[in-house]
Amino acid sequence: MSTRQFCTFYLDQLYLGVDVLQVQEVIRFQEMTRIPLAHRMIRGLINLRGQIVTALDLRLRLELPGETSESSFMNVIINTHDAPVSLMVDEIGDVLELGDEQFEPPPQHLNVGLKKMIKGVYKLDDDFLLILNTEKATDLENK
Repeated sequence: MSTRQFCTFYLDQLYLGVDVLQVQEVIRFQEMTRIPLAHRMIRGLINLRGQIVTALDLRLRLELPGETSESSFMNVIINTHDAPVSLMVDEIGDVLELGDEQFEPPPQHLNVGLKKMIKGVYKLDDDFLLILNTEKATDLENK
């Protein structure tokens, strides 16, 4: 039986995860520099020990209601094919190791914006873990 590990987090009422191999680190709120004329989903730039990281408002990206207060969110720093990106999330969960037999395609009833950014779902005892497609979620040119 094959297993994979996922870094999990919460956003609105969603329980989401990304492959732990994509995660550089998880940090609390960091001061950021706004970027004039940037896409509205880009909240700014973070200086992470000399490394410049773009902060992406995942709530806006996934078309979820409401707005996170800047000082209350957490940053999940992921490595993409271009550069590290910070996913702004509400709360960090645990690292889960899950078997491939629990994995299913995304449910048909998800809204279109969310569905195209979800790779699939893991059925857990008391919840569902939606696996985020980080390449699609961070690609703002091809919404």
